[in-house]
Amino acid sequence: MRFKKLIAAVLFATVTLLVGTIVPATVSAASSKPIIVGSKSVPESKTVSEIYAIALEHAGYKVTRKQNISNSVVYKAVKTGQVDVYPEYTGTIVTAYLKKNGQGKSAAQMASIAQRGVAKDGLTTFKYAPDDNRQGVGIRTSVAKKYNIKNLSDLQKKADKIRFASQGEFEKRPDALPLMDKAYGKFRFKSIKDYDANLLYKIMEQGKADAAPVSTTDGQLATSKFQLVKDNKNIWPPYNLVPLANKQAVKRYPKMEKTLNKVDAKLTTKAVTQLNKQVGVDGQNYRTVAQNWYNKNMK
Repeated sequence: MRFKKLIAAVLFATVTLLVGTIVPATVSAASSKPIIVGSKSVPESKTVSEIYAIALEHAGYKVTRKQNISNSVVYKAVKTGQVDVYPEYTGTIVTAYLKKNGQGKSAAQMASIAQRGVAKDGLTTFKYAPDDNRQGVGIRTSVAKKYNIKNLSDLQKKADKIRFASQGEFEKRPDALPLMDKAYGKFRFKSIKDYDANLLYKIMEQGKADAAPVSTTDGQLATSKFQLVKDNKNIWPPYNLVPLANKQAVKRYPKMEKTLNKVDAKLTTKAVTQLNKQVGVDGQNYRTVAQNWYNKNMK
């Protein structure tokens, strides 16, 4: 009987040893696959994506970069696992992907709606960053000073002195100029002319227009030439930066969420606007800008 017990003990120890060696090897093999970090084709997305990639590499992961993905397919790419994680915005998820109205929602509410909504597609979001890249109106600083325009209420009162440059849809979209008219009163601009969306700042800089629709983290807003007109009635919902990840990837790379949450905590609106200025205005390479930011803020 004692001999049988001894044999059983030896067999149990052998099985335990095998399990102890096999399971970690499986986990290690899964986590040794490179994390695929994606981005949209716009400079802000590419820069933040590169910061994510650098942070994940410092966390010990291998990283494959898939940047410059079209806005129309990037969500599908993370949904199907072609991308593991990429920087997105709570507002884009809510309004563009989930087709819901975010007006009047707080940053926390938008983040909650986004996280619950993407779960059905096997996705999740992490903690959202302070960076808020929402809809806005920009104005030439000299014009703002001349007419004492600080917010949209001021702009509405002085609209008859302002030449407005649009990209062809702002004056028509329900969530754009019509919403401004509804909330602040009719904006009777001196003129409204349409231009290519990529030329709006150039048009203003050339003195052909005074104000235009912008994003609140545009790099040009970090210069002395332009400033943001404050939305003092908060008609536009928050668009906070947030990592959007495939749930399977989150399981595969257990340090990914904590790593990116640390990065996002330091990505404020001011910080991202400065990053955009360095890339879009100063002409620096986004990878260099991302590396410099990481070295200064995360080490």
